[in-house]
Amino acid sequence: MARIATTVLHPSGDVAEITALSALPGSFVLSIGDVAQSHVWLNDPASLFYDYVRRIGTAIDCLRLPGQPVTAVHLGAGALTLPRYVQATRPDSEQHVVELEENLVAFVTDRLPLPAGTSLAVHPGDAAERVEALAPFLGGQADLVVSDLYRGITTPPHLTTTAFFRVTARLLTPEGVLVINVADDPGAPALRAQLAQLAPVFDHVLVTGPSTVLQDAEAGNAVIVASRSPRVLEWAPSLRAAGPHPGLVLSSAEGSVLARLG
Repeated sequence: MARIATTVLHPSGDVAEITALSALPGSFVLSIGDVAQSHVWLNDPASLFYDYVRRIGTAIDCLRLPGQPVTAVHLGAGALTLPRYVQATRPDSEQHVVELEENLVAFVTDRLPLPAGTSLAVHPGDAAERVEALAPFLGGQADLVVSDLYRGITTPPHLTTTAFFRVTARLLTPEGVLVINVADDPGAPALRAQLAQLAPVFDHVLVTGPSTVLQDAEAGNAVIVASRSPRVLEWAPSLRAAGPHPGLVLSSAEGSVLARLG
């Protein structure tokens, strides 16, 4: 790997680093505090690398007919992998990103420019505060909210509560979806806790991830797809077919998702 650039983030003081992967020409990794956060194929933003990001990409593909623009809110910027994907697959989409680190987006886009035509509004600050502030302006308009909120390898607890999910739900259209990346320890404690906190807000839930995580209770990433509309449950076959494999999709249409976790 070849280091491209580093900076000190504000307000955390963590060091962010962008490196080029010599084994995968044209691809780059953003690390924060020595933890890899995002992978970007700069010349092919429709290609996704990490397992969980590919699963989120499939959920985005299900939102509307191919190519139709959406309104998306990304909680957590990283290297803007998913805003790039939305622009590449759904041009003219309106996108927003909420990011605690005030200088991260500029650091990333100066070195790894966004695809031409990307419409991305940046909202610096804590996600709970910024979502509350956005609700009067974006309320009922977002087709998609992606939550990928981490300090190191942990999501701050106040961003996994029923209260936070209620405010986030205010951004969504009646058929809109909240997609959450959950990086977990063996036994899926974080996934179980977030599903319990989501239950009072969203009636319809899919969970997709490797079978080692959802069936065998090993450490890894799972993706929650939650909506107030039962339409989201129709996505289960597409999520299963797209993989990555081996994987599982658990659906609230088949009973309690919590009860069926490994």
